[in-house]
Amino acid sequence: MNPVAQFPYVYFLGIGGIGMSALARWFRANGHHVWGYDKTRTPLTEALVREGILIHYDDAPAHLPAEVRDNKDKTLVVLTPAIPKTHQEWAWLRDNGYDIRKRSQVLGLLTAGRRTVAVAGTHGKTTTSSMVAHLLHHAGVPAGAFLGGIAVNLGSNLLLPPADAGPEVPVVVEADEYDRSFLTLHPDVAIVTSTDADHLDIYGDKDALVESFRQFVAQIKPGGTLLLNHTADPSVALAVPPGVRVLRYGLSAEQGPDLHALDVRAHGHTFRFELEAPGLDEGARVPGLELPVPGFHNVENMLAAAAAAHLVGLNWEQLPAAVAAYQGVNRRFEFVLTQGEERAYLDDYAHHPREIEAFLRSVRALYPGRKLRVIFQPHLFTRTRDFAEGFAQSLSLADEVLLLPIYPARELPIEGVTSEIIFEKLTSPRKALLSKEQAIQAERYDDEFEVIATVGAGDIDQLVPELKKILRNKWYGAEA
Repeated sequence: MNPVAQFPYVYFLGIGGIGMSALARWFRANGHHVWGYDKTRTPLTEALVREGILIHYDDAPAHLPAEVRDNKDKTLVVLTPAIPKTHQEWAWLRDNGYDIRKRSQVLGLLTAGRRTVAVAGTHGKTTTSSMVAHLLHHAGVPAGAFLGGIAVNLGSNLLLPPADAGPEVPVVVEADEYDRSFLTLHPDVAIVTSTDADHLDIYGDKDALVESFRQFVAQIKPGGTLLLNHTADPSVALAVPPGVRVLRYGLSAEQGPDLHALDVRAHGHTFRFELEAPGLDEGARVPGLELPVPGFHNVENMLAAAAAAHLVGLNWEQLPAAVAAYQGVNRRFEFVLTQGEERAYLDDYAHHPREIEAFLRSVRALYPGRKLRVIFQPHLFTRTRDFAEGFAQSLSLADEVLLLPIYPARELPIEGVTSEIIFEKLTSPRKALLSKEQAIQAERYDDEFEVIATVGAGDIDQLVPELKKILRNKWYGAEA
């Protein structure tokens, strides 16, 4: 049964967001009429338009479709937290009494009463949730998924369950801690990948952030399971309801006594390992796993994803083939261009110091001795202010750091907070503060670096096509 059948018309404020667009796709696939506003035209909004969703980019109530204006009681308005309070369309819809709900509230509605796998964490949740969805889909287990990135295997951020799917068919969701959004979810299986300090503009301090994770796991359904990464605050495990099983996972038996890897080794871009799960009923051990997406942190993510998928229907015998077929998520350790084992251009969404450190350490392991240039765009003024020292420390793993201006997203500037506060603390041999165009010029005229990485969660991905073109010409010649 469609839990929002009373709303044939759905209007999205901020439809171009990765989570919002997944919901928009779900509504359209389920027979609703869908429209949306977004601030800027992007490849994702263009994809939605090609799929038949009308989108405009000017904030003006006059642009609201007639069906929305004439059918207040039959219209659901879905709102992203990124929309500013001064937004004119939001004000008009609010003043006229429309049913306006946050994206997280709608996700809670769509998953209520369904068997739910929810993946939370200050980082790692997009990759891990995409892994769960992929493993189930590859194994032929009926499932749905709402993801926070474009899964390469699916070619989308949405996996639609079968049309006749009952409540026992699992749905995989990315559980976002921003604005405490994940507290609308009541999962059967929850994964917490990390609880590092982040979003301090919302929470104030790390203790409040950890408390929100405690509240999240307290909502796991009776008889459910929590998969908890060894780096997460241990107090999170104490908040689960009676009868909920807690499985701790990590790369080694010391880190993850209930779920861990054995014999982890890199072989080119592939990481080979075995899974051992003494905390699960079978005490399972699955050898011969080959993960084509590099990074020790991705081995950890796959451990949790495999266990979650197994809990909702995946057989262990199906796991090796499914892991070997996983192709990752756009902008998560994405190899844009390579030249044998000598040179590479990578693009990654990392926007927290721990994410950057994990990414760069894995890059260093893959390309030992190669000179590494990182082009980094800080995301949010508050995050830059709160973690400037951590950003500088993690970025200093590179031989050269090119820092772009801060991407503001939903925030207004903060006096004294610029990329320079990271720049001053960098210890890399070479560093520079540059605009996007200057960063492109630096790559055009400097051939000293064998490994290049663009890193950040803003619009730095706009540089990727031009940088790829420049590097292809350098490495393969203009005719390549």
